[in-house]
Amino acid sequence: MKTKGHILILTGSPGAGKTTVAKRLALALGVPAVHLHTDDFWHFIKNGAIAPYLPEADAQNKIVMKVIATAAEEYAIGSYFVIVDGIIGPWFLDYFFGISAPVSYIVLQPDIDSAIARCRHRGGEELTDANVVRDLHTQLSNLGRYQKFALKTGQMSADEVLNTVMNTISSKTHELTKQLDE
Repeated sequence: MKTKGHILILTGSPGAGKTTVAKRLALALGVPAVHLHTDDFWHFIKNGAIAPYLPEADAQNKIVMKVIATAAEEYAIGSYFVIVDGIIGPWFLDYFFGISAPVSYIVLQPDIDSAIARCRHRGGEELTDANVVRDLHTQLSNLGRYQKFALKTGQMSADEVLNTVMNTISSKTHELTKQLDE
């Protein structure tokens, strides 16, 4: 599996297991890897930050996504396998088109009850509002032409999701450039 210089956008609703899989994947591949946890990029805004799921956050979100895509590309140019872990719906993919590295897109789709339970379990400063989780889950379940990038994870274990993601990366079926040209 060639992963050096490759970008993987690993997305899904809150509670989908993105971060758990991303951390484990970065270690499992055996190549230099970078895990870009997109939540961190929003947390870098110390004054005037708007919750990214609110409609009034549109301008802020565009800036943050541009920064994330640029960082991912620079790491990929440096021969790292880059895992971009966050809520990146098709509405944000334009920032990744035209990048000089191959970009794969995987949308983890757990069932809604599992996603809400995971969010409530982790608590802290994480998103736990069931209505927001449900809304984001709906948005990332109705992907239109991008539905082929979804992995139905249901109630899979973290190991099962990790193995499925690794097999999907190997198959190259989720590379954006390849899929969108067909």
